[in-house]
Amino acid sequence: MNQYLITAYDYTDEGALDRRMGVRPHHLDGAVALKASGNYILGGAMLNDEGKMIGSVMVLQFETEEGLEAWKQSETYITQKIWETVDVKPFKVAQVS
Repeated sequence: MNQYLITAYDYTDEGALDRRMGVRPHHLDGAVALKASGNYILGGAMLNDEGKMIGSVMVLQFETEEGLEAWKQSETYITQKIWETVDVKPFKVAQVS
């Protein structure tokens, strides 16, 4: 499978964190579905100095580019305008013995 590093930063307007928290359960449901399908490797929130969420990092894997694109079209944090920028790079998880 092709692996990808997704680095996404949230919008920074006054209501951004509240929007994120309102949508977060749906985003986490999506992560559970990705894990069940074998597409989720790891993920988590980036925090600012005050410990508030300001973005996300995920490592996902898909058989095809179409799978990646389908995820991007359905990801709640993208469709609900939580992530202002989303950077997707090919990635390879190191196999450490």
